[in-house]
Amino acid sequence: MAYLTLKNINKIYPNGYHAVHNFNLDIEKGEFIVFVGPSGCGKSTTLRMIAGLEDISNGDFLINGNRANEWGPRQREVAMVFQSYALYPQMTVFDNIAFGLTLQGVDEDVIEEKVNHTAAILGLTDYLDRLPRALSGGQRQRVAIGRALIRKVGVFLMDEPLSNLDAKQRVTMRSEIAQIHKSTGATTIYVTHDQTEAMTLADRIVVMKDGYVQQIGTPYELYYDPVNVFVAGFIGEPPMNFIRGTVTGGRIKFGDNELDLSRKLGSKIKDYEGKPIVFAFRPEHIELGKIDGAYQLTSMVELTEMLGDNTNVYVTAGEDKAILKVDPHDTPEIDEQITFSIPVESVYLFDGETEMVIK
Repeated sequence: MAYLTLKNINKIYPNGYHAVHNFNLDIEKGEFIVFVGPSGCGKSTTLRMIAGLEDISNGDFLINGNRANEWGPRQREVAMVFQSYALYPQMTVFDNIAFGLTLQGVDEDVIEEKVNHTAAILGLTDYLDRLPRALSGGQRQRVAIGRALIRKVGVFLMDEPLSNLDAKQRVTMRSEIAQIHKSTGATTIYVTHDQTEAMTLADRIVVMKDGYVQQIGTPYELYYDPVNVFVAGFIGEPPMNFIRGTVTGGRIKFGDNELDLSRKLGSKIKDYEGKPIVFAFRPEHIELGKIDGAYQLTSMVELTEMLGDNTNVYVTAGEDKAILKVDPHDTPEIDEQITFSIPVESVYLFDGETEMVIK
């Protein structure tokens, strides 16, 4: 039996807006689950329904097999970390972390022991006497996590906890959250719009769009086996390249290049004659120059971005565009015509009408 079960969960607001549609997910104890998707996709609403902060319009939310739709947040034994930290500015770090235990009337000696233990895990021991205004953004977020961590609840819920941090702090806090999860083994549900956070933290990722679940899987599964164009384009940086065209004689065009799709689909290509199709590949799955047996395309270099360990090369062919990730030592010149190759096994094809992957 799964620890948490969301079964056909829907959220419909009084004005008729349907924010979440038929959300289904089983979560095992100790899993790190990440909800990811663009703003307005329903991920935070789903998290708030799990927390008991939003009513569930219909469907069932189960904890250890027991229906928990009407349970309050305390009865659900969840702790939530918000985007805004929500610290008490007049309280020290110690008192902020201890606040929940103080309300419960826990003995002062026990509170001190637990706060010191939690602070040690989070690297806050030297800051316990400080007020929040004397801390960096990353330190404040650690205090907010500590306040949730100290309660020893069954589930930690995190709603965009790193969005207020700068790029360097986000990288640091990502690794710290991963270490906290490893040391506590707590079941964690984490909401973000940042696919990098999702890929680096999650055991499994739930990709959402417009209130619907698009795909659930491990980071590896979502990256290498996306079910549709949206997931393929959302997961990965730079995003996957998509060349859209109509199949004519088993081929589609990329500028002056004709791509023989029968090499990928075999005889199945006849089912798509005259229909729209999407030819896709990831920027890093190319090689400059010609490779026997691979798709070979010729394009003009429009722009290059030197990133240190690699260079992003933006190319055009007619009205079509693509991004290539290349070795910085092989960076081509702007306005240069180049040939690059894509191994057949690295190509993805999607139905141009449904945008679902073609196997």
